[in-house]
Amino acid sequence: MEFEVVIGLEVHAQLLTKSKIFCGCSTAFGAPPNANTCPVCLGMPGALPVLNEKVVELAVRAALATESQIALESVFNRKHYFYPDLAKNYQISQLELPLCSGGRIEIEVEGKHKTIRLNRIHIEEDAGKLVHDPARPTSYVDYNRSSMPLIEIVSEPDLRSPEEVVAYLRALRDILVYIEVCDGNMEEGSFRCDANISLRPYGQEKLGTKTELKNMNSFRFVQKALEYEIARQRAVLEEGGQIVQQTRLWDAAGNQTVAMRDKEEAHDYRYYPDPDLLPIVVDEKFAENVQGNLPELPKSRKVRFMDQYRLSDYDAGVLTASRVWADYFEEIVGAGLEAKLVGNWIMTEMLAVVDAQENPAHKVPASHLAALLGMLGQGQLNGTMAKKVFGYMLEKGEDPATIVAAQGLQQVSDTAALEKVLEEIFAANPSQVEEFKAGKDKLQGFFVGQAMKITKGQANPALLNELVSKMLRG
Repeated sequence: MEFEVVIGLEVHAQLLTKSKIFCGCSTAFGAPPNANTCPVCLGMPGALPVLNEKVVELAVRAALATESQIALESVFNRKHYFYPDLAKNYQISQLELPLCSGGRIEIEVEGKHKTIRLNRIHIEEDAGKLVHDPARPTSYVDYNRSSMPLIEIVSEPDLRSPEEVVAYLRALRDILVYIEVCDGNMEEGSFRCDANISLRPYGQEKLGTKTELKNMNSFRFVQKALEYEIARQRAVLEEGGQIVQQTRLWDAAGNQTVAMRDKEEAHDYRYYPDPDLLPIVVDEKFAENVQGNLPELPKSRKVRFMDQYRLSDYDAGVLTASRVWADYFEEIVGAGLEAKLVGNWIMTEMLAVVDAQENPAHKVPASHLAALLGMLGQGQLNGTMAKKVFGYMLEKGEDPATIVAAQGLQQVSDTAALEKVLEEIFAANPSQVEEFKAGKDKLQGFFVGQAMKITKGQANPALLNELVSKMLRG
């Protein structure tokens, strides 16, 4: 029997606020265990939560960027379950009345476009973290992460393969990072997902029994975990067995999913409205202010780059994948440089030495790269020299004019000087000269190469080509 894969995702994105969702504790990553805590996020009796308004603003920003509908009024619920890393024994989340509903994410897999519907986006707090002692059966609890502000983005079960899941996660992550809602760091847990996966016979409308996959902190692990779980469920069904609804963890060392616990149904959590928190009311003016501060999204920016700068689909996609890189590109082009030249340099030279997630201006200010490309375009440098100057720029942090002057790297465009160099080359290679005159045009590159070698790469190659033809053919 052939089975159809059905996958829905629950993505947790930590919001870029300086303080937690219901208290003033810092959200900074890497603090000593339990350093960023207080009576509120530790669930002490009598400590009352107060909502951080920035959390609502960022959640609304995410909703607008994904075409979700924003509720005029939404409420917080207590979601009851016990884990050692949940100090209150309940998590503050949203159930019946979430902040946002609907929405969509556009993906592309193997040249095919597909729309993945969103079910909802709601606000909730994070739990703490258990640190297991490998030497003995002991676990330690770090509550620094407790009450970190999250949005949970829940998709409809529209995904049909691990490749679609990875494309969806990349697209969603790009959007959230672009609009400065989340830093997208999967290793630090600020962007993570749980996958609900089931199989059903093709043509059947009823969903199969699902399992939930957790503990996937990279796109590669997400794909590998899904591939393994699909194969596992298919084998069970083909043998006539039944899938048990449960939560499973991805074991990266063993390259397999392992059972963690039987999956609870939603009603087992005993949700009810939180009596300590007022409803969230989002008025029209608030939404308009958030909309007004929303940056251009990567999808529309890519289209604009293709139209305005005449870039290819691929080039525009690379240059707009990161907001800081797209801004960097436009700042340099705004200095009067040709867009294709700027794009090529960023993609071939900059991305070779600067991580795609970094801010390139930290390595080479846009004004410095613009000046370098200006010197290249004006013939003050050739391509080889420009790359050499670029290396010094990375090493020393100086502007190109200073480097060129200090290193004596100006391009030689003196016709008389280059003619003298070529005369010496012709005299030393008479047979090549005769072959060139007889019609062996490829030797022109030989003469130009020899001249570049003698001038240590500083000769103007265009002028050299012109002089070789003029001097040998008249």
